[in-house]
Amino acid sequence: MQVETSDITPAMQVLKLATASWMASAVSAAAELGVADHLGSGARTVRELAEAVGAHEQTLYRLLRACADAGLFQESPGRTFALTEVGDALRSDSPHSLRNFARWVALPADRHTWDGLAKTVRTGQPAFVDVHGVEVWEHFRDNPEVAEIFDNAMSELSRQVIAPTVAAYDFSGFRRIVDVGGGHGTLLAQVLTAVPTARGVLFDQPEVIEGAGAPLEGAGVRDRAELVAGDFFQAVPADGDAYVLSNIIHDWDDEPSRQILTNIRNVMAPDARVLLIEAVLPDDTSPSLTVKLMDLDMLVISGGHQRSGAQFDALFQKVGLKLSRIVSGGLCSVVEATRA
Repeated sequence: MQVETSDITPAMQVLKLATASWMASAVSAAAELGVADHLGSGARTVRELAEAVGAHEQTLYRLLRACADAGLFQESPGRTFALTEVGDALRSDSPHSLRNFARWVALPADRHTWDGLAKTVRTGQPAFVDVHGVEVWEHFRDNPEVAEIFDNAMSELSRQVIAPTVAAYDFSGFRRIVDVGGGHGTLLAQVLTAVPTARGVLFDQPEVIEGAGAPLEGAGVRDRAELVAGDFFQAVPADGDAYVLSNIIHDWDDEPSRQILTNIRNVMAPDARVLLIEAVLPDDTSPSLTVKLMDLDMLVISGGHQRSGAQFDALFQKVGLKLSRIVSGGLCSVVEATRA
C-alpha cells in the first residue's frame, strides 16, 4: 500500500507492512492475465488490453493503476499504459522474466500455506500438510498443473538469481558436474556454457526428468549432458568431481539434509567438491530481510530453512564433509565443501 507522505507514523508503517500481501496479489493477477505480454510492443489503452486479455475494462483499470503506482506500468492520459523496466520482467519472453514466479506465489499451494504461519510458529511443524492435507511433494504429484508452474518459476528464478552466482564461482577445473535435483536443466546449461570442457549429469525425479532438457538444448550443450532419473534420498550418480545442489538443501530440515549429503559423500571422488547454491543467512544480526522471508517460506512449506555459514559447517561435519569457503554471488552464494 502506497502512503503519500514522508512522515510515516508507526501505525501507518504497520498498515503498509500488513497490506503488502495486497500488492503481491495485484502483481500476481497482472502476471496471470498476461498484461505485460500485450504491452511488449508498446503502450495500449485499457480498452485494448481488456479485449486482449479477456477482462472487464473498468476492473482491469483499477488493477493497472495500482500496479502503476508500484512501478510496474506507466499510466498516461486516456487510460493508456506502458511497461516500465520493472514491469518488463512480467513478460513471458523477457530475458529477465519472473512471470511464472509471480503466478506461483498466488497459487493456494504457496499463498494459502502462509495462512498457517502462526500455528507453525506455535507448533514448529510446517503448515502445508495442515492446510492442504498432504505434503508438498505429494501435492505436486497429484496436481501436475501446479507442479508445472512451480518448475517454470524455479527455472526463471535460476536464470535471474543463479546466473550471477555461476559467474562468481570458477567451475573451470571440473570435468564431470552432477546437478542434483537440477529440475529442467537451467543451472546446468549455464555451467556447461561457462565451461566448454566439462560434461554434466542432470539428476532429478523421473517425472521431472521426463520433461527436462530444453534449457540444455537451447544453450547448445545437450550433447555434453546426461539426464538421469532417481531419488537423491536413495542414491546419486557416482564419480562426479562437482556435485551442485541449487536451493535443494534449504527444502529440508537437518536429518533429511544429512541423508542427501551422505549419499553424495559416499560416491564423490576424493578431491571432489560439494557446491550448495543457497541464500545464506548472516551469522550475526545483520539485516537480510529477503533471505529471512525465504526462510519463513521454507518453514511453512516443507519444514526446511535457510542456513548461516556456521549452520552449514555444522551440517557438513555430521556427514564427513568440511566447509572450505563461501563465494558470494548476490542473493545466493556458493557454499563449498570437501571431504573432511
